[in-house]
This record gives sequence, structure tokens and C-alpha cells, in this order.
Amino acid sequence: MLVDDHAVVRTGFRLLLQACDDIEVVAEADSGEAACQMYEAVAPDVVVMDIAMAGMGGIEAIKRLLAKNSRARILALSAHEDTSHPKRALQAGALGYLSKRSAPEVLIDAIRLIAKGQRYLDAQIAQRMAVQNLTGTQGPMEKLSAREFEVFVQLAHGQSVAQISETLALSASTVGTHLYNIKQKLGLVNQAEMALLAVRHGLIDVAAS
Repeated sequence: MLVDDHAVVRTGFRLLLQACDDIEVVAEADSGEAACQMYEAVAPDVVVMDIAMAGMGGIEAIKRLLAKNSRARILALSAHEDTSHPKRALQAGALGYLSKRSAPEVLIDAIRLIAKGQRYLDAQIAQRMAVQNLTGTQGPMEKLSAREFEVFVQLAHGQSVAQISETLALSASTVGTHLYNIKQKLGLVNQAEMALLAVRHGLIDVAAS
């Protein structure tokens, strides 16, 4: 199942995968919400999940799919090459993470590995994560909890507290608490500063937004 909010991207992936005798695209979804709704009926062997989507986003969708089926095999996919997204995606339960800038044959290989229950991590991202672990250097995003990170990304994309509350199924007061903690941990004052920090760390694709 392909999950991406850009129809052109899904079409490109579908055409690529249709050339493979051992891979069949059984469903497409344009949001994390849609993926969660159709997952059980479709029962795909592998879900290719875009991380940066409007609404609940890919990381929250990964958590919800695994809540439905703990054996769900998910390959997270994103244009972002920071280390925060892959870490969060893998912590949420994805078996792999791949950059959209990777070669087409890499996507095919990754899907085949994920289908076997094996892990796959983009080589360049894996190298960055390894260097961070060796040097002990961490970006400011590492200060945030998993839920705070999700709220931060939503806020950086311009979502209001009410919208985030509805999307993540949290109370407004809980979102407000996360917002307070985010500001304290990152030393930020307002939403504009959050958006700027997100852009600097590659969490927002300016060209796509």
C-alpha cells in the first residue's frame, strides 16, 4: 500500500513497482487517516508511508497501524534527510526508512527486505546517525519526547492547537502542555520561531510547502 499525499508521487511509485513481477500495489492512500481506515480491508504485506503529510502525519499513522496489527511491516519514506525523522519513525515501529532522493532500485530492494521482516535504513542517514552516536552530538530535536516532536512538527507547519488536538486525538489542554514544554526545552517564544527552527533542521521542505 502506497501512502503519500501527492498523487504524482504515488503514480510514479506505482509505475515503478508495476514493472516488478514480485510486487503488486494493492492500494493507495493520500493521508495517514485514509491509510488507517483502509488498512484492515486491504491487508497489505508492506506499507510505504510518507512521513511529511498534512493531518496526523506519517509517524502517528505508523503508531496507529501497529496498534491495529503489531506485525504490520512499514517502510517510512521522506524527502527529509535529517536524523530526527528516521529516529522517530523507527521508534514508532517502522522497519525501515528511505529518502525519496534514493535511486528507484533502492526502493524496490527496501520493499523486498521489509516484506521479509528485515530492517532497512538509508545508507547516508545511517552514517549520520552513527556519527552522532559516536561523537555524542545531538540536535535540539532530541530534547523532545516522541509526542512533543509530533506536536512540534504540526505547529511548525502552521497548525493551531485546536487542529492538532483533533488530528492527534488529544485534549486541547494536553496539546497546550506539550507546547509549553517544547518552548521551554528549545528556548522558543512563538510559532514563527518553531517554523524557522524546523526549516533549519530539514523538518520542513520549503519548496514543497
